[in-house]
Amino acid sequence: MDATSDSADRRAALKAKSRQAILEAAAALMHEHRSADFSVDELAAVADVSRRTVFNHFASLEDVATEVAGQMLVEVVGRMEAANASREAGTILEDLAATASGDQLVPPVAYLIEVLDAEDPRQSTREAVLMQRAFALFTDRMSTVIAQRHPDSDVLTVELLVAAFGGGLLGLVDRWITATGGADTPASRRVWDELIASLASVLREPDSHAS
Repeated sequence: MDATSDSADRRAALKAKSRQAILEAAAALMHEHRSADFSVDELAAVADVSRRTVFNHFASLEDVATEVAGQMLVEVVGRMEAANASREAGTILEDLAATASGDQLVPPVAYLIEVLDAEDPRQSTREAVLMQRAFALFTDRMSTVIAQRHPDSDVLTVELLVAAFGGGLLGLVDRWITATGGADTPASRRVWDELIASLASVLREPDSHAS
C-alpha cells in the first residue's frame, strides 16, 4: 500500500469514528433527556467533536435523531437475522411478521414515541416525519435480509411485499397508540401482534378484506 492510499484509509477511518461518536452521543442524550431536543453544542461536547464536525456529517440535528431512531429499529432486524440462522425459513410474510412481532418491535417503538414526542402540538408533524424516516431505514434493512433469506424468490415480489409491509407497519403505529397509549406492556404487545396478523392477512389475501 502506498502512502497516498494509507493516508486516505486513515482519513476514512477517522471520519467513520467521528460519525459513530456523534450517533452514540445523540443516543446518550436522547436517553438522558427522554427527548430528541438537544443543541448542537451539547451534542458536540458529548461526542468530543467540534460543531463543524457535526455538520460535516449531518445536515441537521433532525438527521442525527432520525439515524439514531433508525438504528434502533435496524437492530431489531439484526437480532432476528441472527435468530433466523438457526431456524427454517417460513414464507416471506411469516418472516416479516416474526421480525415485526410485539416482543421485538414494541419496546423500541414505545421508546421512540416517548423520545420523539413533544408537548408542543406544533411539533407533531416533526415527530411523524422522524418516525417515518426511522421506519424507512428499518424497511430498507429488512428488504436486504429477507432477500438473502429467500434467494429463490422473485426479487420484485420480495421488494413489493417488504415495501407494502413496511408501509403498513407505519400506518399501524397511530392505531396502536390510540388503542394502548403507546406504552410497552404485555397487553400492548398483544394488541400489536393482532394488528400485525391483520396486516399479514390483508397482504396475503387482499380481495377477502375488500368492502
